[in-house]
Amino acid sequence: MNDLPAPPAPGAHELNLCLCHSCGLACDMTDEPQTCPRCDAVLHRRKPDAISRTWAYMLAALVFYIPANLLPVMNTRMLGEGADSTIISGVIEFWQSGAWDIALIIFIASIAVPGIKFVVLTLLLVTVQRRSTWAQLQRAKLYRLVEVIGYWSMLDVLVVAMVASLVKFQALSDIEPRPGILFFGLVVLFTMLSAMSFDPRLIWDTPPPEEARNEVASH
Repeated sequence: MNDLPAPPAPGAHELNLCLCHSCGLACDMTDEPQTCPRCDAVLHRRKPDAISRTWAYMLAALVFYIPANLLPVMNTRMLGEGADSTIISGVIEFWQSGAWDIALIIFIASIAVPGIKFVVLTLLLVTVQRRSTWAQLQRAKLYRLVEVIGYWSMLDVLVVAMVASLVKFQALSDIEPRPGILFFGLVVLFTMLSAMSFDPRLIWDTPPPEEARNEVASH
């Protein structure tokens, strides 16, 4: 009985194939550059400038993340007295008032989710640039996690809108947005663009064994 493991199945690169970005058709890439024969979209084996675009969008999001947390996101006026609230102070106020569920939603959407995305995308970018073979499957799953939590990034803006609508029902109360909500919206936008720009196929683009041995020997 042959106990040798079966050889890995050839990938799209070995078969000289590329999936169309628009319609998903598997296209032959023998003659490049090439367009999809079904929808006429331009084909790329990998997203153009994926690493540089991802870095650029993520660093822009990181720059906007600082004022998004330091500047007030809303001003609540009750009985003629107004007070500005940042994201952190809003979380504390909701928690102290007993609305721990809203406080938890704001904390997760405004602080935890962007922080996780920054850490994961930095890890993916650094390991891809180093052409590392470390934990490739786990890194691919991390990227899918970033895609999933990205859909929940606008929760904080929605919570502010919900609180504003509730306050408006009170005749002696009013609420106004502040610049922090704009910066937070930019953080959401740029982190989503960063995740969309990254090409997870780069995780599996590792150097051939001989090239890897030469790199190790040179170090």
